[in-house]
Amino acid sequence: MALPETMRAIEIAQPGGPEVLRSGARPVPQPKPGEVLIKVEAAGVNRPDVQQRKGSYNPPPGTTDIPGLEVAGTIVAIGEADPMATLEGLYPNPLSWKVGDKVCALVAGGGYAEYCTAPILQCLPVPEGYSMAEAAGLPETFFTVWTNVFERGRLMPGEVLLVHGGSSGIGTTAIQLAKQFGARVFATAGSDEKCKICEELGAERGINYKTEDFAQVLKESCGGADVILDMVGAPYLEKNLDALRTEGRLVIIAVLGGAKTEMFIPTLMMKRLTVTASTLRPRSVMQKALIGRDLYHKVWPLLAKREVRPLIHKIFPLDQAAEAHALMESSTHIGKIMLET
Repeated sequence: MALPETMRAIEIAQPGGPEVLRSGARPVPQPKPGEVLIKVEAAGVNRPDVQQRKGSYNPPPGTTDIPGLEVAGTIVAIGEADPMATLEGLYPNPLSWKVGDKVCALVAGGGYAEYCTAPILQCLPVPEGYSMAEAAGLPETFFTVWTNVFERGRLMPGEVLLVHGGSSGIGTTAIQLAKQFGARVFATAGSDEKCKICEELGAERGINYKTEDFAQVLKESCGGADVILDMVGAPYLEKNLDALRTEGRLVIIAVLGGAKTEMFIPTLMMKRLTVTASTLRPRSVMQKALIGRDLYHKVWPLLAKREVRPLIHKIFPLDQAAEAHALMESSTHIGKIMLET
């Protein structure tokens, strides 16, 4: 297949609001050893993209400055073999990918473009019957939820999970997966409509954080949470610790409400609590590959049966990335916001 020399891509003119996103021409990237080149059909819009646009979340060293952390499309070129791409039990054997295969992929950047390179170990097959927009809405949220709720949070069947931001892409994914794996789920959201959606997805109770005290609701409903997935950060720390049961685990994945606060350490000691946090983007290809392997074996069968699914709120053309970011920042959406090339 003859590839063009240049492609359309969304550039960040300078740190700022959605208006700094602009369509430009960039060279088509070349896949390095262990990578594939994907002709992008759809890409997800995520909070880290917004933070990068604002100048507060720079790409890892050596990563393109083009935003976008997840894509779906067709493999059009494959780089040289990489001896690291032989991890046993991967999804499927990475060496079996070939030009023409439809994949979705987790990437460290570059998704807002017509072509994007991806580590071969971070590619997953598009579930049968899924549109490319649906497939592109899987990697960032499902990788994030799996590693934080089930690996770091150690959520077990019968335990209680509280999901903050339950109507977001991360939230809707966490609710569905936790329910499928036998947990009781509660979720916070900013309106009664969003709370209802959370309950339809499997939450036992949607909690409107604007009118209700989530810690009080948790304690009255079930005695507290075993695991809390938090994206708010500092303003919720004290209440999160209060809402946890003995031996509870707080997993922080974002600090949208603030990054600094004080903690009353004896609460941790008396309840034997664990506070942990992580980011996905800077982790190594091999670490992400191990998460992907678990997803392929444990979650992709659920996706195939539509027992879990991505919720797509709205799809924008690539050139309307600024409008997509404005919608993201309005927090009026439910589920994923996508771009199509």
